[in-house]
Amino acid sequence: MRFRRPCSHAAFDYFCTVMKVLSGLDVVSRRMPSGLRGKRIGILCHSSSITSDFRFITEVFHRDSGSHLDALFGPQHGISGQTQDNMIEWESTTDPVLGIPVWSLYGEHRRPTPRMLEGLEAFVVDLQDVGARLYTYIWTVKLCMEASAEAGIPVYILDRPNPIARVQADGPVLLEEYFTFVGGASIPLCHRMTLGEMATWIREKYLPGCELHVIRMEGWRRDSLFRETGLPWVLPSPNMPSPESATVYPGTVLAEALNISEGRGTVIPFELTGAPWIDSHKLLGELRSRKLPGCSFRIHDFIPTFHKYEGEYCRGIQIHVTDASSFRPVATALHLFDAVIKTSPPGSLQFKKPPYEYEYRLMPFDILSGDSRMREVLEKGLSLADEISRWDESIGSFTAEFRQMGLYEE
Repeated sequence: MRFRRPCSHAAFDYFCTVMKVLSGLDVVSRRMPSGLRGKRIGILCHSSSITSDFRFITEVFHRDSGSHLDALFGPQHGISGQTQDNMIEWESTTDPVLGIPVWSLYGEHRRPTPRMLEGLEAFVVDLQDVGARLYTYIWTVKLCMEASAEAGIPVYILDRPNPIARVQADGPVLLEEYFTFVGGASIPLCHRMTLGEMATWIREKYLPGCELHVIRMEGWRRDSLFRETGLPWVLPSPNMPSPESATVYPGTVLAEALNISEGRGTVIPFELTGAPWIDSHKLLGELRSRKLPGCSFRIHDFIPTFHKYEGEYCRGIQIHVTDASSFRPVATALHLFDAVIKTSPPGSLQFKKPPYEYEYRLMPFDILSGDSRMREVLEKGLSLADEISRWDESIGSFTAEFRQMGLYEE
């Protein structure tokens, strides 16, 4: 049974069908692959790397696997999700219980060094992705695949759900000349792939020398949402408090490259957008007149406690997703930004300049969206319909190719 009308989070939790999905970590906790038994392993993980009964991945591998856990690696935000924002680096340390190194891959190094990999016989990855190309975890994985391939170390991905897989693919397909740390493969901004499938795509397209093993989930289908899996949600990053935030994220995250707040400093980031200079009543009327599918808008002003406009009264809008299967997060965000332009004084909406996420040349909005065209459409007032049609053409080509290597049924 699936809801076809809006309902509260609590009601949705109570009534929706639970699929009883086993994550890749759940699968290996029941039967460890022969390629990992007795091996010296390193694990790239974070706070979401837990079993369905809330055991952290180190419990599984240190106590129960028969393997030797020699090192931990952490992505952006740290293993515990302790660093709040972009470009806040963290330092390597030692695990106080296990006495093994905890290597930071979001600091002095973003790619494992030979010293970090020394002595390892397998490299295990367990990260919760959120279904948006610009979420940095998969690009840390790509760098780990590169380093592991050079060292002759096999990589094992313990797969997890794409929490918004029911949402259709949306947004530009990234052009290669815009590859950065927030995008390193030609896939759409909202892509419907799991981390294991993205790693498979990367291996096939860019790293054929990487020995890759994906431990598939059991019981997961691509037409599902996270709340239907029965798996616990643990924040994969500090500003991803819920699957609802993840649903709008592929679109509203683009506000990071604008002078409007994406809701950081509130309890529902990415569901809220706003700024002190926005006329939220005019904006609401403009958005409602466009009759965008799968969502509704509501005025919700807020005062961020940190980040953009800290302590200032922002006039804003909350996006409520009412039908994930028809909702287009990137197209909705494009309309949102265009509506802000049309209901605000000329020149109010501004695009931020570099640097952003270790990129010092390209415009932040361009590396997030996938190319410069989306920004130019907004700046010049060009046709939104033509821009969305451009995405759809390239998404069609991507989807046809992806079907040949996808790991899960629709």
